[in-house]
Amino acid sequence: MLGPGRYLLGVAEIGLIAGFAWLGASAVRRRLVPRLDGAVAHLATAVLGIALALWVAELLGSFGLFEPLLYVAAVVVAGAALWMGVRGGWGRSPVLLGFSPGEPEAAGGRRLGEKEDTAAPGERPHPPSLAAWIALGLAAIAVVKFGLDVKPKLSTGMTGFDSTWYHGPFAAGFFQSGDTWRLHFIAPQFLAWFYPANSEVLHGVGMLAFGRDLLSPVLNLGWFVGCLVAGWCIGRPYRAAPASLALTAVALSAPALSDQAGEARNDIVGIFFLLAAVAVALNAWSARADGECGLGAGALIVVGLAAGLAAGTKLNFLLPAGVLVAGLVVIVPRGTRWRALAAAGLAAVASGGYWYLRNLAHTGNPLPWVKHLGPITLPAPEQALGGREDHSAFSYLTDGSVWSDWFLPGFHHGLTVLWPFALLLAIGGLVLCLGRRADPMRRVAGIVGLTAALAWLIAPTSASGPDGMPRGFESGLRYLAPALILGFALLPTAPWLSDRLANLPLTSRFFAHGAKKREVSGRFGRRMALGVGLALAALAALVGYPAQRHYLEHRYADPSFTTPGLNAAFQWAQGVTGSRIATTSTRQYPLYGRDLSNQVDFVGEEQPHGGFTAPTTCRAWRRLLNAGDYDYAVTTRDRVEPRRTPYPPSAAWTAGPWATPILRRPPTVIYKLNGPLPPSACR
Repeated sequence: MLGPGRYLLGVAEIGLIAGFAWLGASAVRRRLVPRLDGAVAHLATAVLGIALALWVAELLGSFGLFEPLLYVAAVVVAGAALWMGVRGGWGRSPVLLGFSPGEPEAAGGRRLGEKEDTAAPGERPHPPSLAAWIALGLAAIAVVKFGLDVKPKLSTGMTGFDSTWYHGPFAAGFFQSGDTWRLHFIAPQFLAWFYPANSEVLHGVGMLAFGRDLLSPVLNLGWFVGCLVAGWCIGRPYRAAPASLALTAVALSAPALSDQAGEARNDIVGIFFLLAAVAVALNAWSARADGECGLGAGALIVVGLAAGLAAGTKLNFLLPAGVLVAGLVVIVPRGTRWRALAAAGLAAVASGGYWYLRNLAHTGNPLPWVKHLGPITLPAPEQALGGREDHSAFSYLTDGSVWSDWFLPGFHHGLTVLWPFALLLAIGGLVLCLGRRADPMRRVAGIVGLTAALAWLIAPTSASGPDGMPRGFESGLRYLAPALILGFALLPTAPWLSDRLANLPLTSRFFAHGAKKREVSGRFGRRMALGVGLALAALAALVGYPAQRHYLEHRYADPSFTTPGLNAAFQWAQGVTGSRIATTSTRQYPLYGRDLSNQVDFVGEEQPHGGFTAPTTCRAWRRLLNAGDYDYAVTTRDRVEPRRTPYPPSAAWTAGPWATPILRRPPTVIYKLNGPLPPSACR
């Protein structure tokens, strides 16, 4: 448990990081997209602030300097420099690649080409409509439901398979080593050490602040709320914000996404960035000056950054992010397309390309899973992917038995009994945005959603499992979730539907006339928002102190989510500090200990082109243990399997006078290593 002083220090560090990142981002946002206001302006600021925080972490981490003091100082300096520089004049009216991100200011501080605020002088903002209150109520219910799913993890720690397999170990690895550039090898399945890791870096930031993973179980709650804000903003330019928010809340509450609560899973993170990119693009398109074609450079940069952040979070967002950037280029006038591609494309590469550049440097291939490009053979590790057998949902489309035994039950459990209706609504929302009456930006958004669905359909893990037995189908529905949620959010913006929604009796003048009206106006609105934000932050910090004591006291204290032997090993590790632990377990995050001070390594050997394989002989095993100078070895299988020996071969390879067994429970044996293990003693 953290004492009051250490806890307040962590709170202060998070406050400095978030505050100065937001400060610098808000100044840049006003320069790049000055016509955005209200919720969408804050959404754009959030995207810029997150990008700033990630860039600083990646820059320091590339040199092994991702350390608490350096990181906080660097974010503070960067945020303050941006705020003073942009507001002070060196960022005034920049011309970027032939575009001017913002227009010169006219008298009174209004930018040329910017429409006057629709509210008359002295007129008070209209109160939210009944439709808005209903939508906000549904959103609040969705947040409460998600929060209730988070609560149990505050008494157990993160127990999801992916959280304990690679999300948690990546974040803890960044935190311990300060290095984001080297490959963090884990269990040799799916070449997971090549995965993009934007989300894991942000978990690492929380670990830097508190020296514990206090924020990790609750971070996805913040992303969930961000997705709701983005859903509201998607409908806002078309006077359908309440309906878009309500449908977004419904889609986010699908059982397929329930495993995001209280875990380090990153699907909800990528969904936020994709929704934010679409929301900013739609609002920037709506806010264009009369006669302006396409999006300005500032909007292209912000949308490109959000798309890149999605691609740098999870692989299945790579295709829709690329399509979004391409769509932005297509809808600008012909003579400016190369400049638009440079603005949006470079921004996307800057925010999402780090991990693919790292892969290229280590293997010669940014996507090491792709070994052939037509007749060209690409460098890649020569090893099997491991884990479940690869199959896509597309490969089973005509297989009736798979549909009846796996797909239909999977849709039922993952999307509820109303899954046909849900899919119909989502597809309808995307397809209707392609109609003639839709503006070009809505058509791009619809294509992006359909592309996200295609990415799920052809993904090699969307129906993973033995041939004819796609056990991973239901879990893989989270890859379909981005298309589902985007389709739901876009449905009320369909031209024929948005016109009818705007004329409903539930819709007040605020939305009937307020497509571009500020939700809050002037300094009073900004001060009120700041005051509410600071009050909520203070309340969270106050509630967080007893919550963190409860969390750290019960974290993996009595685990029951895996095999009896591994459960016992995870409980044992909570009392171990500052030790080097070797393991054969795929799920290894709890072994890092309560204070994340244990260095945990899956025992394996590096191969050419970034490969990593487990040893298959006693001599190789002992040689690797000796090279790692480990204090303990956790030898285990991932599951208890009938007709197999209760313990793995590595347990027998470790046994001897040089290793003392301190825990033995199938399928796990923990050894205290007393010295080097002689390879010559292997039988």
